[in-house]
Amino acid sequence: MTSPSPRAATIRALLARGETGAAFDAATRWRIEAPHVAEAWFLAGIAAALLGKVTIAIELVEAATGRDGQGEYHAQLARLYTLVRRDDDAARALRAAEAAPPGDALGRDTMGCVYARLGDHAASLPHFDAAVRLEPGNVEFRYNQAAALSFVGRQEAAEQAVEALIARSPGHARAHHLLAGLRRQTPERNHVDRLTAARRAARAGPDRLLLGYALAKELDDLGEPITAFAALAEANAEHRAALPYRFASDAANFDAVEAHWLRPAAAPASPAPGARPIFIVGMPRTGTTLVDRILSSHPEVESAGELQAMPLAVKLASGTRSRTVLDPETIAAAAAVDPGAIGRAYLARAAAHVAGAKSRFIDKFPGNMMYIGLIARALPDAAIVCLRRNPMDTILANFRNLFAIGSRYYDYSYDLLDIAAYYHRFDRLMALWREVLPGRVLELGYEDLVANQEQATRRLLAHCGLDWSDACLSFQSNAAPVSTPSAAQVRRPLYRDAVDRWRRHAEALAPARAFLAERGIVVD
Repeated sequence: MTSPSPRAATIRALLARGETGAAFDAATRWRIEAPHVAEAWFLAGIAAALLGKVTIAIELVEAATGRDGQGEYHAQLARLYTLVRRDDDAARALRAAEAAPPGDALGRDTMGCVYARLGDHAASLPHFDAAVRLEPGNVEFRYNQAAALSFVGRQEAAEQAVEALIARSPGHARAHHLLAGLRRQTPERNHVDRLTAARRAARAGPDRLLLGYALAKELDDLGEPITAFAALAEANAEHRAALPYRFASDAANFDAVEAHWLRPAAAPASPAPGARPIFIVGMPRTGTTLVDRILSSHPEVESAGELQAMPLAVKLASGTRSRTVLDPETIAAAAAVDPGAIGRAYLARAAAHVAGAKSRFIDKFPGNMMYIGLIARALPDAAIVCLRRNPMDTILANFRNLFAIGSRYYDYSYDLLDIAAYYHRFDRLMALWREVLPGRVLELGYEDLVANQEQATRRLLAHCGLDWSDACLSFQSNAAPVSTPSAAQVRRPLYRDAVDRWRRHAEALAPARAFLAERGIVVD
């Protein structure tokens, strides 16, 4: 890329100093005076995005790419498209950027982030590598590179990359958390002392939460489950106290699904798509990633990861303007919509995440359990698999694993009784689907899969309409990237370590167990 003009340099300097309004005004004057200059349109678009005017920003940057197709413009346009969930357009903008990739570190990191957002971690890695090479002092670029290395299974390289980052930024909490999860820690190789010191120095907030989870994970690896649980409980309680979450908001969503399921079942449907996606649903940390790996080891199946395509298709179809993707208003409105239209909208959104080289694809977003009734009508040829796990192991696993901190979907996971309440409603919802959609959902027990892998895998493949493949028994050899908390586990053969893990913490979990028992869910 050529050196920016003095006018462009001035506007970029304003953006760098955080003077976004002044940058937008200056860029707007420039593009009015010189409408042929692509840089003026581009910088106005970047400033508009920073001001929260994403729709306007997209229009401005699209105008810039129409005048000059340089990689930086297409890379930033791809990023803007992801902000409004236009994933197909983002993928197309990335292809255009690849023709002449940005020459700056930020542009390359942006391309990597968009690829990662689309689930293509293998494609993201060369761009993160380039960003680190161009700007080695930027620790956020280094973090993105290390995370991508872990997602594609290069754990040793990821560990080296994280250590290089921590050497530059000793308090980088996300890096410490990533490092703890890369492998099973040992007495000879662990970071407990360093994590303890880092957490002691960290301020309250996300950093202390991340460091607390990292410390608990390493202590558990070292055979200190009681000390690990104490560290975990402290971190979760501290974070939970700062959240406005009340279980009543999740209960209202379950109530709405139960109240309105009859309407999509009775609504007239336009011809539904003949596609045959495979939905893997259930509570998080119950084996959904494991089953995704087993199925995607089949020669006819690829994994699209955890898509938001169904929640977004339903939200768009509902026409509601509420801030949340899932809420009682949206559930009620969507129940009156043509299910076939929802199915078509889902497939259009999913397309950007599917390579298309195989005949079937998996969507393993656990939260699709809320949409099972709609899925059954919208995509009648889809297969639906729900993972079930011992209730107490499910509660403990949700408590032990840190999900996306910024996502309100997982706010229930920081308190044992909140998780127990969520499990109870999940269990009740699955009983409803079992009654009204007999045979439509395969409820697969994690413990059954561990106890008899081949038998459970045969049931799974038969339910999905797939022929037997020996490759499904060697899922640990599957080289596809994994970006969930299970990344390290699913690269190992099946193991029994996680079965009945809750008994180590039976005393601490007693109130949750009593809560379930009062509602008819008895744990032996």
